Amino acid sequence: MIKKSLILLFFAFSFSGVAQDFSASWTGHFSFYNVSQVIQGNNKIYAVADNAIFTYDPQTNATEQITTINGLSGETISSVYYSVDYGLLLIGYSNGLMEVVFDNDDKVLSVVDIVDKITIPQNAKRINHFDPYGNVVYVSTNFGISVFNLERLEFGDTYFIGSSGEQIIVNETAILGDYIYAACSNNNGIKKALVTSPNLVDYNNWQTVTTGDYLQMDVVQDQLYTLRNNRSLYKINNDVLSEVASYTNLPSEVKAANGVLLVTTKSIVYAYDANFNLQSQVNVSSDFNTIFQSATILGNEMFIGTKDFGVLSTNYPNPTIFIEIHPDGPLLNSPFKLQTIPNGLWVTFGEYSVTLNPYPLNSRGVSYYDNNSWTNTPYTELFDAKSLNFISVNPENNNQVFISSFFSGLLKFEDGLPVVLYNESNSGLESLQLPNDPSYTDIRVGASEFDSNGLLWTLTSLINAPLKSYNPTSNQWQSFSFKDIIPAEFGSNLGFSDLVIDSDQTKWIASFNYGVIAVKTDSGSPQIKNIVSDEQNMPDTYVTALAIDKRNQLWIGTYKGLRVLYNPSDFFTNSNPQVDNIIIKEDGIAKELLFQQFITDIEVDGGNNKWIGTDNSGLFYFSSDGQKTIYHFTTDNSPLPSNRINDISLNSSNGEVYIATPKGLVSFDSGSSGPANDLANAYVYPNPVRPGFNMAQDKIKIVGLSDDINIKITDIEGNLVTEAQSRINDRYSGYNLEIDGGTAYWNGKNLANNDVASGVYLIMLSDLETFETQVLKVMIVR
Repeated sequence: MIKKSLILLFFAFSFSGVAQDFSASWTGHFSFYNVSQVIQGNNKIYAVADNAIFTYDPQTNATEQITTINGLSGETISSVYYSVDYGLLLIGYSNGLMEVVFDNDDKVLSVVDIVDKITIPQNAKRINHFDPYGNVVYVSTNFGISVFNLERLEFGDTYFIGSSGEQIIVNETAILGDYIYAACSNNNGIKKALVTSPNLVDYNNWQTVTTGDYLQMDVVQDQLYTLRNNRSLYKINNDVLSEVASYTNLPSEVKAANGVLLVTTKSIVYAYDANFNLQSQVNVSSDFNTIFQSATILGNEMFIGTKDFGVLSTNYPNPTIFIEIHPDGPLLNSPFKLQTIPNGLWVTFGEYSVTLNPYPLNSRGVSYYDNNSWTNTPYTELFDAKSLNFISVNPENNNQVFISSFFSGLLKFEDGLPVVLYNESNSGLESLQLPNDPSYTDIRVGASEFDSNGLLWTLTSLINAPLKSYNPTSNQWQSFSFKDIIPAEFGSNLGFSDLVIDSDQTKWIASFNYGVIAVKTDSGSPQIKNIVSDEQNMPDTYVTALAIDKRNQLWIGTYKGLRVLYNPSDFFTNSNPQVDNIIIKEDGIAKELLFQQFITDIEVDGGNNKWIGTDNSGLFYFSSDGQKTIYHFTTDNSPLPSNRINDISLNSSNGEVYIATPKGLVSFDSGSSGPANDLANAYVYPNPVRPGFNMAQDKIKIVGLSDDINIKITDIEGNLVTEAQSRINDRYSGYNLEIDGGTAYWNGKNLANNDVASGVYLIMLSDLETFETQVLKVMIVR
């Protein structure tokens, strides 16, 4: 077949959760390459990609997305169904949650009856299939069948149809004539009952047609077909099964669409009429080498959900050209590490385990986001570099990027293209040495960071000299041993989780068994020292995340809590350095901030506030000293797809906070920004401030401020209206004029806390360090 690509960008889709609309501050960056299900409804195609959905209108080529930004849960979608009569989409999840998305509405209704049912084991709540009948839908689950009323949007009866009334796995149901049939697992076979029976709750009214494991079933023009787990497809006539086909691979889907039976296998979609005559056959194309997962027909087109190319469409029944349809997005919905640059974002998909184990090794590509467009580099172009993790962008040349491989070495990109893989044969990197297999090669490069001199520093696990510097200009490598702290025995330390470099060029290293390790390399003989013990107030020997803040304080995340080293500059001269926990008051009770929490990442924004990710409690945003919780985002109150935060990266130029979770990538517009070097590009907006603009909520913004700034706002006659200064009038502290890094926020009130009148106001900026000044004007119209 001829290859033709049509990769479609999304327009915003105005769905929202029942409690909150997140579209103003949040953006989803979901992947739609892996489409597990496609269905048709309302002359559109609905495509399921992991935990998100997109729609495609063949008449207009318009696409819309439905994600956590629009109110979805972020859990793994297991089944979908569109009701033309009621104009709604039902979404079933592997955890038993059900959601209802309405046409032409901004609501997503969450139905938690199955999730909250305590009599059903957690592993039995999966929703497998929706089967409509009149005004109800039969919901097949891992415990039986539940009835959902589409008019009242509520559950009715539940049928436990095991031979003794026990809970059994029902994969799908189908209705033929007067009977409802159920395809069941675990040798429970196919069961049937009169669909009009008023007492289907009684398991005695369900009779067994046959035993065995049956996975799918559907009706085509009054003919019932079912798929058994032996890869065979059967026709059922008068409750007698006759085999009609056996497939090389177990089909992923058997369903009716447009009056034909579609059987989807890994490499072929078969279309049969009701009498099982083959009408069409669509084979995987060499231009789109992928795995087929689902198919449907709309008009004269077949739409196929694939593993790697989103949805492929082709002519039906005579396939010729494939058209690739999916939204622009990253390769996968499992981002592991992130790194922003001024106008973009790099994403890797790792990963390694909590214990820094990369096995089983993965072979995944790299994604790059630039100017609202994604560029994806597949694994086949990455010199076989596996388990990619940390990303370091050369601050002197943003087109030069280094990506660590936790098995293969260090991958270098130039101008967005991979150019070389550094390993033991062409660099100073070293492989670990297995005691019983000296020939084994495994170069576990993890955390990396550029210093202010342009050197790239990397950490390699399970070797004696793990810290290495690389000069991209001279191509010179240097190694530094940790033997004074870590024994040479293989496996004595599993590796390192993070690396930061402070203003004194000290390298601070997060280790698995040896706490925080500090290395000073610019003082002749390298110095090395660590802080690890309970006596030094460390909550755990496993340090997982580090950050140097604007005051040169070291923030330390561990497997069991948060600590701060307030004076890193005297670390090497202090005979007994101590770290501090942060004590906050909650309801008048003193508590330790993030007590016993597994910290996964710490980032510092332009206002010196802290973004802290956790393993299972979501994302925290704290004031600079940690005393105030500005935000605490979880899956319950935000579009986060998961409460596990893999990584965070801040774009200091625009305040965008990118958040990687195991279930997708999202970003949040924090409004913060990094300070500018001078005041040359400072400006105020909106300007003019027109009637209707909510100054109290949306604020007048003064952008492009330097690091140490004083702001005076006066009226045109020179009378002082309000004033603020960096690190005094911090954002979120209740001031009328607040400063957050390189941006100030004014709510339009004066020193007496009254709204200012219409008029022109002067904004006088003074850099307290360089004495540079700038005057801006803003007009306010009430």
